Amino acid sequence: MKKEEVEKLLHEKIEAGEHISPVLPEGIKNYLIDIDGTITEDVPNEEPERMVTCEPFPDALATLNKWYDEGHIICFFTSRTEEHREVTETWLNKHGFKYHSLLMGKPRGGNYHWIDNHLVKATRYTGKFTELVERVVTIEVFDDGKHD
Repeated sequence: MKKEEVEKLLHEKIEAGEHISPVLPEGIKNYLIDIDGTITEDVPNEEPERMVTCEPFPDALATLNKWYDEGHIICFFTSRTEEHREVTETWLNKHGFKYHSLLMGKPRGGNYHWIDNHLVKATRYTGKFTELVERVVTIEVFDDGKHD
């Protein structure tokens, strides 16, 4: 799905005369993907000169471009700051990453706990991009009074 198609899909949704939040079609995922330590070596903001020379992980490039070609939305979400936007976009394009958007300024430090009114699935990168598989895990949820 091209960037223009994604923009159209995610904007101007009106139901009963009211604007509503868009919902992606069945089977389309909206991937938020970290950069440093996930698609390339872990480059800290304090060493921006390394952002130019680091190499992508080949399995990450192949997998993410495959997901893009399958119609999924690819958004890089990084702790790099706005001052690193140009070098980051240049690096992504130089190495052939296909993506729809780039969000800068993700909080640093890890141990993220995302709370949202939309379904959120998280996958921790542990050294290799592969197809995703299903696994049963324990998660923390808000107490809705419907538990054992």
